[in-house]
Parts: sequence; C-alpha cells; structure tokens
Amino acid sequence: MNIYTAPANYRPHNKLLQGKTLLVTGAGDGIGRAAALCYARYGATVILLGRTGGKLEAVYDEIEASGGPKPALVELDLATANEENCINLASGLAGEFEHLDGLLHNAGVLGERRPIESAGYSAWQEVMQVNVNAQFLLTRHLLPLLKASPSASIIFTSSGVGRTGRAYWGAYAVSKFATEGFCQVLASELENTSKIRVNCLNPGATNTAMRRTAYPAEHPNTNPAPEDIMASYLFLMGEDSLGVTGRSFDAQLT
Repeated sequence: MNIYTAPANYRPHNKLLQGKTLLVTGAGDGIGRAAALCYARYGATVILLGRTGGKLEAVYDEIEASGGPKPALVELDLATANEENCINLASGLAGEFEHLDGLLHNAGVLGERRPIESAGYSAWQEVMQVNVNAQFLLTRHLLPLLKASPSASIIFTSSGVGRTGRAYWGAYAVSKFATEGFCQVLASELENTSKIRVNCLNPGATNTAMRRTAYPAEHPNTNPAPEDIMASYLFLMGEDSLGVTGRSFDAQLT
C-alpha cells in the first residue's frame, strides 16, 4: 500500500472552503472539534454531528463567535444509530441544503485492548458498530446529497494499526482494516461515475482522549495537538485535492 501526505508546506488560501457545506462526525471533541473549527475558519458551513449535545453546542458557539458561517447541529449517538436514523438525517439535511460538499468520518471508539482470546463480544460489537457499520449507513444515505455537489470529498479516518496488524489492538485494528477496504471499494465505484473523491487519513499520534487512553504511560504533550495536524484535513477536503481518490494518507510525516 502506498501512503501519501499532503504536499510539503501546504498553505491553503483563506477562502478554500467558502460556500461549501461539510459534515463532521465526532465534532464535539478532539480531532473532530479541531477539524470543524478549522473548516469553518476557511469558510465552510459545518454540520456538527456527535453524541454529546453540550460539547456540540460549545463548538457551535465558538464558530459563531469567530464569525464563521452559521453551523448546524445534529445530536446522534453512532453506537445506537440505525438505518432509520440515517435515512431521517439525510432527509432532514436535504430539506436544508441543496448538496453536501464533504463528509469527514472522524467519530470512533477504541474498545478493549486485550488478546483476541479474552476479548468481549459486546465490546467488539460496539467498535464495529461505530467504526464500520455507522460509517456505512451514513455514507450510503448521504451519497445522493454528495453526488449533487459539483465536487465532493469523503474522508475516512484510518490508523497505523489498520494497515499493519498489531497484537492486542483487537476490534479497533480490524475496524480500521475494514475502513481502508471500504474506502478503496467506494473510491473505485465512484471514480468514473461521480465527482466524489474518497480517501483515508491516518492522524497519527495526536494528543486526544483516545490516544491518552490507549497509551496511559505516554506523556500527552509529546504528541501534537489536533489543531496542529489540520493541513491534510484541509488539503483533502478542499479543491486542491481534485482528482485525488482511493488513496491512504498520513497527517504527519514519519
């Protein structure tokens, strides 16, 4: 597998995302929050999707206070989301927006870090539900809105353990292998039939709650903040990446 990064020293212009409507999952915290704020700063109307209303409202208020386009807020727990929820979401968005220009699949759960031999099935199911099944349902039912865009981008969140399996990463690693595969299949299907580009992005070691849980002995400040890795998120969501599809990216140089 070839792994890419955003062009060296990528500097997006200030109106990169002006006029675009983007949906970000897991927008209340961590990388999702940073991406939502960043996208709004570059001119996008951001639809904030997450499970905790209070966190989403805080991001909403911060976007408005900074003078960004008025965002939208969708409170939805992907751990329990079903097809009806996603159909209703797509229908509601279609009533508000003519099209959707981008979808960042950022939400995810870590699950258990233990040997497969002792892994719990309910924990396994939760990881697959959030990291794989919910991504499928959202993508499946938002595709008509994405196809209505002059050029749309779907970004899936990957991981190093979704490219090379590692002991004790269990369901999380398997879910990220599935994400890479889903990205490749969807990109291949859409490449010659629509103006949607589809790519995977591995944020790498970043100072987030998930990273701190996965590596409790690691000093969190050794890793960059989510705000510091946004170049690839901007590159893949903006039109500087037109024609780039079916690829796996790293947000950080290794």
